[in-house]
Amino acid sequence: MSDRSEADRLAQESALARLVRRPEAGAFIVMIVVVTMITFASDFKAFNALGLKNNLAIIAQFGIIATGAALLMIGGEFDLSIGSMIGFAGMSMAMMLKWGLPFGLGEATPFLAFAITLAMTLSLGWLIGTIVVRSGLSSFIVSLAFLFFLRGTTEVSFRLINQSTQISGLPDFKEQSWVAWAFGGEMFGWVYDAWFALGGNINRRGEQWVDGFDARVLWWLIIAGVAYFVLSRTQLGNWIYATGDNKDSARANGVPVNRVKTSLFMFTAFCATIFAACQVFDTNTADAAKGNLMELNAIAIAVVGGTLMTGGFGSVIGVAFGAVTFGLVANAVFYIPWLDGSFYRVFVGVVLLAAVFANERIRKRITGGI
Repeated sequence: MSDRSEADRLAQESALARLVRRPEAGAFIVMIVVVTMITFASDFKAFNALGLKNNLAIIAQFGIIATGAALLMIGGEFDLSIGSMIGFAGMSMAMMLKWGLPFGLGEATPFLAFAITLAMTLSLGWLIGTIVVRSGLSSFIVSLAFLFFLRGTTEVSFRLINQSTQISGLPDFKEQSWVAWAFGGEMFGWVYDAWFALGGNINRRGEQWVDGFDARVLWWLIIAGVAYFVLSRTQLGNWIYATGDNKDSARANGVPVNRVKTSLFMFTAFCATIFAACQVFDTNTADAAKGNLMELNAIAIAVVGGTLMTGGFGSVIGVAFGAVTFGLVANAVFYIPWLDGSFYRVFVGVVLLAAVFANERIRKRITGGI
């Protein structure tokens, strides 16, 4: 009997140890703490009908770009151009939507504006990845160069063509274009229908006052779901982990390392373009400053979500937990009157440093202390 009890105890300890070693374990704990604190500090306003909508909009934005950054980091590289790519993509779409296309094509439809912009950003992602894998240069330096190049190109183009770094007052294409609605409309209205029935989404006139979540929430769920499936269920996922863990060993085992890395740079460009499209078609505006410092938020969320800086280890679920945490804290100033907005940066610094130490312990445990 005692032997069986001892075996059961060891089995439970082993299960607990495996759970703690999972990359998303720390991110989940931090998320629960933050959700609990913000819930009570905001007197539950952060999770009423409007609060839930606004919080999920920020969370989804973080989640979209952090998922792309995390996969690239798992593959052993960094992309500091994500934020500038957001501004560049937003400028491209807004200018085509305002002035149309040359060569007799007339006013650009939302579909053409998005498709042409996506072709450009994917080409830029391919170019960044190709330079990194062909030259052997650090992706940190190469993407940093493109950070400045894309931001400068965006600002110069705005000033030359628009005489301003902003475009506002674009037509609202959502009523006439399914593409514009897919990026800037509202989804999951049935959630608020249920909320309305329970009396949680009624204004003073007795009418429903929030109709659904922003479309970017759906895009985040799609991107995160596909990324999770790829990492956990496909050969490409194995290739990504192997490339980030040891690219020489991976190459020796037949992994197309260069193509994997280039594809991941293109994926981060895709995520940045989706982010920009959601902003442009939601607000009908564009600004050269859009996406500023978003690359740092994306990397921070990936690290807090359990992604190792050295590559080869990470989890999309952990990134989702990190996005929820960062989004709630970034938006908390609107629900907690006494909270200064600068506390968000303090939070990011403290949590990021703690995550780096935790991830380093995980790395040493995996590599046997190397």
